Amino acid sequence: MRSFLADLSGQSVGMGVLTAVVGYTSSVAVVINGMSAVGASPGQIASGLAALCVTMGLCGAGLSLATRMPVSTAWSTPGMALLAGLAAPAGGYPAAVGAFLFTGVLIMVAGLWSPLGKLITRIPRPIAGAMLAGILFKLCLAPVIAIGQVPEFAIPVVLTWLVVGRFYRLWAAPAALAVALGAMAFDGQASSLPLALPSLEFVTPSFDWQTLISIGLPLFIVTMASQNIPGLTVLAAYGYQVSTRPAFLVTGGMSALSSLLGAPTINLAAITAALCAGPDAHIRPERRYIAAVVAGLFYAAIFSLLSAIAAGLVTASSPILIEAAAGLALVSAFGASLLGAVQEESQRLPALATFLVTASGFSLYGIGAAFWGLCAGLVVHMLYSGANRGTTKAKKSAT
Repeated sequence: MRSFLADLSGQSVGMGVLTAVVGYTSSVAVVINGMSAVGASPGQIASGLAALCVTMGLCGAGLSLATRMPVSTAWSTPGMALLAGLAAPAGGYPAAVGAFLFTGVLIMVAGLWSPLGKLITRIPRPIAGAMLAGILFKLCLAPVIAIGQVPEFAIPVVLTWLVVGRFYRLWAAPAALAVALGAMAFDGQASSLPLALPSLEFVTPSFDWQTLISIGLPLFIVTMASQNIPGLTVLAAYGYQVSTRPAFLVTGGMSALSSLLGAPTINLAAITAALCAGPDAHIRPERRYIAAVVAGLFYAAIFSLLSAIAAGLVTASSPILIEAAAGLALVSAFGASLLGAVQEESQRLPALATFLVTASGFSLYGIGAAFWGLCAGLVVHMLYSGANRGTTKAKKSAT
């Protein structure tokens, strides 16, 4: 404790608060949208969001204190976008909660049994990127659809995102969300602000194999491929070598427990990780963990208390404008995923197959498009891998 107090600095505390504010406001609409899509009631959304904030806050602060490294944790924004593109499962939200618990257990297994984690890394990156791009595609179309339906509100939202992003990229999505909520309040759509503390609701999970495959398995793959592995890569880029076993055991175990209160999965932060790990958090690398601790405490102590207000405000507002704000927050992630999917010529066809099937919303045997998109990409990859190797050998022999 004495060491922690000695390491405190205004710079680290300020960056920690900034990380929490940006991380929460830039994607909270995506989280609420995703939970609502798979059948959560307003009360379950408020409970799940509160539990989510507490869980990821305490995990981030605890891991950072234990390792003296800036190990930020967050919700899976791509995972929540996956939920937003799905219909409610036959078993309702309890079935979705069963899938969240299943995902948490799989993350723990990946921490205990390294071959599972390595199996995820063996999925070709273009295919993984294409699956993520297909998941994000529908939500990223929402701003365009909103301009067609409610141009008087959607145009200011998009313009705000463009202008603020031109000068302060981190604040573009929060500013767009603020304008969207302001426009809806002006129109009377969100006039009654629910000033209340969240009440936690226990959700008894139910387990259905179709839901586990269509929600739990893709959520695990997306969380590992687009959050945990990139998060570790960001930390490594700044000189922090984090052991995967405790990181996955803690985040997976806490995800499984908090799912009983309706909370989706948490993971290592990828986007906001650089804020706490970079030199803006502190000039001395050994003291940057303070920023991650402060961010975690801010999530747990402040944003968890605002969950009922956020859930009530977003769920009572115009769905298309909230989807537009959420889609704008995901445009950069969509662009990076799509670029990674098509950049390598030899993997372009498998990646496109993955993207098209995933983006189509195709469903078979009650299993959603993300799973089938991954299967389609892997099948095409296996069919063409021999031909690609033959072409490469021919080019080398010719030269």
